[in-house]
Amino acid sequence: MIKPSEFHLSGGRSGVLLIHGLTGTPTEMRFVGNGLHRAGFSVLGMQLAGHCGDEADLLATGWQDWYASVVEAADRLREQVDHLFVAGLSMGAVLALKLAIDRPREVDGLGLYGTTFFHDGWATPPIGRLAFLLPLLTSLGIGRRNSSAETEPYGIKDERIRNRIVGAMLSGDSQAAGLAGFPWPSLAELQRLSVHVRNRIGRVRAPCFVAHSSNDDVASLRNVRIIERGVRAPVESLLLDNSYHMVTVDQERGKVIEQSATFFQQIADRKPLDVPRGASMATAID
Repeated sequence: MIKPSEFHLSGGRSGVLLIHGLTGTPTEMRFVGNGLHRAGFSVLGMQLAGHCGDEADLLATGWQDWYASVVEAADRLREQVDHLFVAGLSMGAVLALKLAIDRPREVDGLGLYGTTFFHDGWATPPIGRLAFLLPLLTSLGIGRRNSSAETEPYGIKDERIRNRIVGAMLSGDSQAAGLAGFPWPSLAELQRLSVHVRNRIGRVRAPCFVAHSSNDDVASLRNVRIIERGVRAPVESLLLDNSYHMVTVDQERGKVIEQSATFFQQIADRKPLDVPRGASMATAID
C-alpha cells in the first residue's frame, strides 16, 4: 500500500534533508523544499518508513525504523554535498535532533519546525495530554487497536490550505495528506523517541533554527524551551503569530523558508570542510 513520495531537487553543494511528521508525508515539506532549492540548496524530501500507506503499514514500524530511514536518506544526500543541514516538522524535528546527536561531525545545522516532544497545544484533547502513558499501556496490550482522530483546526490556520489538505486526508489519499488519525501504538513510539532524545539533547552541537507558532494548537512553547535550554549550540528562534502547528504549509511559511535559507547559508559560508566529500555515516542506532 505504501506509495513512493520522496522528492529530490538538485542544487548547490549545500544540501538540506527534510523530514515530515508522524502519519504525514513529504508533501508537507514541499513548500520549504522548493523555497530552499530556489535559494541554491540541494534538497531531499525523504519519506519515513511505514508512511504514505495505510494504518497497517505504519503499525508495522516503530521509531527505530523511522530513524533508520532518516540515516539512510542522510547518507545518500551527504554523498552529493559538502554541507549537510537537516530540517524536520513536528516529530521530524525530533528525528533531526536524534541525527545531530549521533552524527555531530556530519550535521552542520538544524531546522526545527513545530518540534513536538509533547502534545500539549491548545487544541489537544484531554486524553492527548496523557500520551506519556501510552508506552506503558500499549506494552500491556491496552489500546493497541485504538486511534486518535485528527481534529480541528488540523494544525493549519489558513482555511483555504486547510480545506484542501483535510479533503485529501479524509478521502484516504495518504500519499498527499497522510493518515486521518494517530494509532495509539505509533503515538507510544513517538513518546519513546521523545524521551530518548530529551535525555540526550545536551549532546547536540549543531546550531539550531527553531520556527514555532506562538499559538501552536498541537505543541506548546514548552517544546521550544526544551531546545533552547538543552542544546549545547547556538539557537535562533522564530515565533510565528499567524500560523498554527504546520508552519511549513501555513500562512507564514515564507518567513520559515527565508530565515532557514539565511541561517543555513551563514553556517555554510563560515564552516570549513572537515569531512571528505562522499564520506558515509554509520547506521548504528543508540
